[in-house]
Amino acid sequence: MTRRFPKHELERFVAEVMRVEGLPEADAADVAHLMVAADMAGIDLHGIFGLTRYLPRLRAGGINKRPKIRIVRETASVALIDGDHGMGHLVAQYAARTAIQKASETGIGWSGTRNSDHEGAASVYATMPLEHGMAGIYGAVGIGKYVPPWGGVDKLLGTNPFAIAVPTAEGPPVVMDFATTVTSIRNARSKARLGEQLPRGWMIERDGSPLTDPTRVSEGLLLPIGGYKGYALGFVLGLLAGTLNGATMGEDAVDIEVDLHRAPGVGQFICALDLAALGDAGSICADVDRVAWEMRRSAPLPGFDQVQVPGDGRAARLRDREENGVPIPDALRVELSGIAKKIGVRPLSG
Repeated sequence: MTRRFPKHELERFVAEVMRVEGLPEADAADVAHLMVAADMAGIDLHGIFGLTRYLPRLRAGGINKRPKIRIVRETASVALIDGDHGMGHLVAQYAARTAIQKASETGIGWSGTRNSDHEGAASVYATMPLEHGMAGIYGAVGIGKYVPPWGGVDKLLGTNPFAIAVPTAEGPPVVMDFATTVTSIRNARSKARLGEQLPRGWMIERDGSPLTDPTRVSEGLLLPIGGYKGYALGFVLGLLAGTLNGATMGEDAVDIEVDLHRAPGVGQFICALDLAALGDAGSICADVDRVAWEMRRSAPLPGFDQVQVPGDGRAARLRDREENGVPIPDALRVELSGIAKKIGVRPLSG
C-alpha cells in the first residue's frame, strides 16, 4: 500500500531532519529540494528514500555537515571544485551553477568535482541548465565497487550514472538518465527484503554463472548494460568524473553503505552548453521538437502502445506527482515516522 504526499510536505520533512542532524538551514533546504526533485521525476530510490542511507553516515562522520565547497582551479570555461566531503547534492548543485555561469559567458562551461559524495539522481543536475536555455551533460563515479572490467572478476567499478538534458521549444525536454549497469546495487539488495529472486542478467558469480539469490548480492558481480560497450562507457565516465578531477575510482572506491565513517571522495562532472553559441536558440529548440515528434509518430511494433522519446516518462510522472503527490510505500513511511519520532520532528502528514 502507498499514500501520496505533496512535494512541499516532503521538502519540509527532509529539511527539518537535515537541520536537526546539523546541516545549516540553507543547506538543509537545498538538500531537501534536490532529494525531492528525484521523487517528483519518479526516481524514487534516490529521493526521500535516501534518508535511510545518509543519516547513518552523517552521524558516523562519513559526511561533512558544514563543508566549505570551493573552486580550487579554473579557467574561463572550466572549474575544478573541492566538495570538502559534504553532501553530494550540495556539491553537484554548486558544480552545475558554476558550469551554467561559465557557459553564459563563454558558450560552454565544465565543472569537475572531487571530495564529493552521493548526489542522488543524475538528471536532477543535468536538467538545471535547461532553465537557462542550455543543454546539460552529467556524469559521476558511482559509489562502491560492484562491477568487474569486461572479461575480469575483480570488482573495480561502480554504477557510474550518466544523464543528458536537451531543451525544446514546446514539448517536454529530452532527458536521458541511466546507470551504466543493468540495475542499481540498491535495487538488487532490495530484492531480499521483498522476498524476490534476482532476475537473470543482473548479476553473475565469479565463475560467470547467473546469480539469482538476493541474499548473496555482496558476493556477486553486477553486469554492465550492453556487455563490453557498457563497461567501456562506465569506465570512461569514471575517468571524466573521477580520475581527471583527482577523485577516487577503481580500487580506492568506498562502499558508503558498508563503511559509514570514511568519506568516499566521489567525483562528478557537469557540462552546460548555451545553445545561443550554436545559432538561434529558438530555432534549434524547435528543431529538437520536430525530430522528437518524428520519433513519436513512428508506427509502433506489436506489443508497444506508442513510441516515446527519452524524457516523456519523466514528464508524465512530474505532471502526475504535481497534481496527486508523491507515492510513499507504507514500509518507507513507517521507517520515516520512526526517524521523526527519534529525533523529534513532525512526521509526514497530508
